[in-house]
Amino acid sequence: MSESAYQLVARAGEFLSTGHPHQAVMLLDRAKLAEPDKGSIREALGRALYMTGSWARARREFAKAVALDPVNDYAHFALGLTCARTGERSRAIAHLKLAVAMRPRDEYRRALSRLIA
Repeated sequence: MSESAYQLVARAGEFLSTGHPHQAVMLLDRAKLAEPDKGSIREALGRALYMTGSWARARREFAKAVALDPVNDYAHFALGLTCARTGERSRAIAHLKLAVAMRPRDEYRRALSRLIA
């Protein structure tokens, strides 16, 4: 019997928390195939990809997470970080500003300040 998307995400979370993002990516890719329109899976996959240094792929997953759930402040924050990593500074600033406006967390503000400075 194959694992459900929920089970795959749970196992991937264990890999992420123990510092094994490549293994998490493999499981989250499978979960994404099972549930392609689930923003939380796209966000988790983006996080795992970011941790592996696959910033362009991470950016695409975070962009999809934002498209699926436009009020997800963390997805905007993460999309801003990945845009900065891939050289899209103005897009990065726009998403970080949105994240700060939605939830003014210190982490979001610091990231925005670093890009604007």
